[in-house]
Amino acid sequence: MRLKIDKRQNNQQMKLAFSEEYRGEAPKDLVKGAESLVAKHGTESPAKDEQLIEEVCERENCKQALARVKANKGSAGVDRMTVQQLPEFLKQHWPAVREQLLSGTYKPQPVKRVEIPKPDGGVRKLGIPTVLDRFIQQAVMQVLQCKWGRTFSEHSFGSRPGRSAH
Repeated sequence: MRLKIDKRQNNQQMKLAFSEEYRGEAPKDLVKGAESLVAKHGTESPAKDEQLIEEVCERENCKQALARVKANKGSAGVDRMTVQQLPEFLKQHWPAVREQLLSGTYKPQPVKRVEIPKPDGGVRKLGIPTVLDRFIQQAVMQVLQCKWGRTFSEHSFGSRPGRSAH
């Protein structure tokens, strides 16, 4: 849709045809049972009053995350560490990595950029995180999924376990 503007028109005439009471936000009480426009007191977060990063760093969660990263395989990132090298790296460096996670100072490494050929002749760009970053992402995802998964709608699919967008 194109809008032609006469240069002689006054800018005041370019207002949208919405009444003043509905500008900027949805109408109040438009549908019975609709959510309020004003945020409810408190939080919807299942993580309320919890320190999730401690759960991320727990031994059992990390063992599961390591197993998952090993099962997924994948290429090395910019640091060239392979999935096979990760367990030994964690044995030596886990206390320092854990401290960085707990203190909020952990910084992920840059993502390695690669291009893979597409069947139609083009290329698809991929970003490959380091194996350590994939391990941490997996550990975080497991905790969040456990906490938040049960709050999602039964009709929500996307990237949920055991479901697909189809």
